[in-house]
Amino acid sequence: MAERTATESRPDATTRSAGSFTTPRARRRYVVVLVVLAVLAAGSAFGLLAWDNPMPVGTPGFWRIAQHRATAVVVMAVVAVAQAVATVSFQTVTNNRIITPSIMGFESLYRVVQTTTVYLFGVAGLVAVQGAGQFALQVVIMVGLAVVLYGWLLSGRYGNLQIMLLVGIVIGGGLGAIATFMQRLLTPSEFDVLAARLFGNVSNADPAYLPLAIPLVAGASLLLWSRSRRLNVLALGPDAARSLGIDHRREQFLVLTLVAVLMATSTALVGPMTFLGFLVATLAYQFADSHDHRLIFPVAVLTAFSILAGAYFVMKNVFYAQGMVSILIEIVGGTVFLLVILRKGRL
Repeated sequence: MAERTATESRPDATTRSAGSFTTPRARRRYVVVLVVLAVLAAGSAFGLLAWDNPMPVGTPGFWRIAQHRATAVVVMAVVAVAQAVATVSFQTVTNNRIITPSIMGFESLYRVVQTTTVYLFGVAGLVAVQGAGQFALQVVIMVGLAVVLYGWLLSGRYGNLQIMLLVGIVIGGGLGAIATFMQRLLTPSEFDVLAARLFGNVSNADPAYLPLAIPLVAGASLLLWSRSRRLNVLALGPDAARSLGIDHRREQFLVLTLVAVLMATSTALVGPMTFLGFLVATLAYQFADSHDHRLIFPVAVLTAFSILAGAYFVMKNVFYAQGMVSILIEIVGGTVFLLVILRKGRL
């Protein structure tokens, strides 16, 4: 009798579980969050296609105009998936919620490639080399350098993740210095053209890139999502992962390689977006209220697309400055970064 009374006084005791959701309330909350984010994402996408469209909705003329705008929406979706999945996976494998994959120098390498092209061949050369071939070359260079770095610093006596991150920061700083030096030698007109490409912007993406970018992002993201259970184990730390039968070094290298593919594709597609991934990952953990990657990935992707498409819609139709979207995201993301640092008091 006493045991039954104690159980009745604690109603959650009989409903708690050790799964992804500890209580039915947590499950309902997650479903509500997912539905709200899906509605926001769909609303933002439809707004970009329909707002200020002179033709009635549903008519052939409407869809003809919407088809021209759909390229930007597809690019945003590709960038959202790449940034969200890459950042969440990178933070898991490094056991650090502060850093982002940008720390490995992808954006600095992008700046060097663009600056070198203008420095050697001028603006005409920059325009001439645009295309799927140039996009594929940038992705191959970025991923190749990242894999070499991972293979060198995660094997043998250099098998230390912290050293790898520090080397990535140093390489990124060095590449940034080289790019800055070449930029100072450009003419004002050349620098103006280059500066427009060094900011992350959806308009930087050429539709010819998408047949290559979509399969790369979709393939890498699906592989990471399929390894969600292993990522859950990696989040426990190397010792716990090994004790549970996971080859920590091998899994770490594989995840980092897939992250490199996602980040290289996103950066080569639209340019640098340093704080988008950090902002999305931070919000995704708050919204999902879970550490299960099968649940975090969908929330992170929908959050990323809602932020990117929503910001683009507001800046384009309210302030008529769609080119400033990346700057707005960087300001908001940088502010959230500082708030997280100040709240935790450490990196």
